[in-house]
Amino acid sequence: MKVGYARTSTFDQIAGLEAQHRLLEETGCTQIFSEQVSSVGERAQFQNALDFVRQGDVLIVTRLDRLARSTSDLLGILAVLEDKQTGLHILDFGGSEMDTHSPTGKLMLTMFGALAQFERELMLVRQREGIERAKAAGKYRGRVPTARRRLPEMLELAQKGLTPPEIANRLQVSRASVYRLLKDERS
Repeated sequence: MKVGYARTSTFDQIAGLEAQHRLLEETGCTQIFSEQVSSVGERAQFQNALDFVRQGDVLIVTRLDRLARSTSDLLGILAVLEDKQTGLHILDFGGSEMDTHSPTGKLMLTMFGALAQFERELMLVRQREGIERAKAAGKYRGRVPTARRRLPEMLELAQKGLTPPEIANRLQVSRASVYRLLKDERS
């Protein structure tokens, strides 16, 4: 049986999730597990997919970055799949496909996993360095506090008798922010 797994990091990536579903269906996946969660968060549907696969099945993902967070994570996933005598197939692996049924496929996957993790770590270092340079130059201020900008609207809605949860829902800010800002304003 071909079992697919699709993942995007955020809820705004609907098109990406739909594209993954389409590819997995075209590949013949009869069961697809999908979720919209960061790779560092708990991936319940991925765990369900690992629990679901049986001997002789093939877990199929569209790209390596949809599967593993790091080389150690990748090796752990490969170990679970190997214990279950289940294969792994990656559809887009740098222009070609990757299948772990062979020792060469396993070797290549491990090497590419290590390189992907290395590149991600380099990118994070470059990002931190860029932020530090921008801060030193006075060009980086960080994220503008969204809820505080909406304080006049919060006060107006509170005067109309809306409760903090109703205000939070209407303005699309957290309830905690509404409670905190209204309390600070009253003090």
